[in-house]
Amino acid sequence: MKKILLIAGIFSFSFFWAQKSENYLQIRYGSICCGTPSTDPVMNYVSKFQKKNKIKNLEIYKQSGLGREGEFHLYIGTDNFSKKQALAFTKGLQSAIETQNNARKKNHDGTVGFDETETVKKADLSNARNLTIYKK
Repeated sequence: MKKILLIAGIFSFSFFWAQKSENYLQIRYGSICCGTPSTDPVMNYVSKFQKKNKIKNLEIYKQSGLGREGEFHLYIGTDNFSKKQALAFTKGLQSAIETQNNARKKNHDGTVGFDETETVKKADLSNARNLTIYKK
């Protein structure tokens, strides 16, 4: 019994400390009538940015179950970026989101929300429900 508790404690401790970032950008996916928009434009931008800047590990979490039509949030860790990279990333991300929102059908498709000045802390995410690692 003691071994099981010890192993469970080690796994939970290692999961908590495996999160390297302390600051995350929040992207909100909302619905109007028929589900949320695709994550493809945002994730395509993120993967291109990673390749261009040679960033290997980027933490991305998804918080689901926020509404009846599948609303969710994405959280992207930014601590691996330099200040210059962080500024370029947020500007490019804002542009990708604006392009996606402008191309949507106004009365049918959902919206993507992003505020570049809003950061979410690691402590807030540790208390979040339905939080999983986002698979690209």
